[in-house]
Amino acid sequence: MKDKRILFVSSEVVPYLPETEISSMSFEAPRMVNQQGGQIRIFMPRYGNINERRHQLHEVIRLSGINLVVNDLDMPLIIKVASIPKERIQVYFIDNDEYFKRKATLTDEDGNLFKDNDERAIFFAKGVIETVKKLNWAPDIIHVNGWLASLLPLYLKQFYKDEPLFSESKIVTSVYNKSFEGALNNELFNKIKFDKIEDDSIKILKDPTYDNIMKVAVDQSDALIVGSKELSKELLDYMKDSKKPVLEFQDKDEFAEAYTNFYTNSVLG
Repeated sequence: MKDKRILFVSSEVVPYLPETEISSMSFEAPRMVNQQGGQIRIFMPRYGNINERRHQLHEVIRLSGINLVVNDLDMPLIIKVASIPKERIQVYFIDNDEYFKRKATLTDEDGNLFKDNDERAIFFAKGVIETVKKLNWAPDIIHVNGWLASLLPLYLKQFYKDEPLFSESKIVTSVYNKSFEGALNNELFNKIKFDKIEDDSIKILKDPTYDNIMKVAVDQSDALIVGSKELSKELLDYMKDSKKPVLEFQDKDEFAEAYTNFYTNSVLG
């Protein structure tokens, strides 16, 4: 992976949030590429339960200050950055007081999904893309982890399809086991449609369940990774039926060679 540029976009990353399947792989995969001489950037949301002082987050003024339109509302984008100790890895945080100030990630204290998770996902996708444009850093591969990040393939392939910086970028999405029950806000379809994204690519989001959100990510990706040992048959079949390269589940202690080969041979080809 020497000199390859890989952008990792994740809903959660260790050490900023507790260890889960997603947060662990969102740290281990970038570390692996970094050790192989690749160039990496990691993006994640700046949830209010991330301790800014302990992790030494600071705002990057030159990257902040633009407004993103979400469902006809102007939402200010704030970019913060921190370094993972000992790894020489920079992590960029997408922030906005309205969406990410609350002291929780995706659910309230009773375990209910936040009603604006749909808008948070749109804001996160646009925020990552706009920030990478400001950095003028063209990634060879964009690797997406976690459902809150999973609108990024859609926005990149549809809303930003004429953006030259990403013309050669390949999108890889890791699909994990079901992360929530029920569905997101039923207005998600209309909020994405507001951005003039074609109905055909999002009609399934009229019922914004976890599986349907991930199916849209599968549709808009160039290659796929099975992120969980246990994955619903519906999603597994959908991935295989997509006729895109699919890497089977890899244990986090033994994934390095398989990921390297997949990135090099199946994704970049």
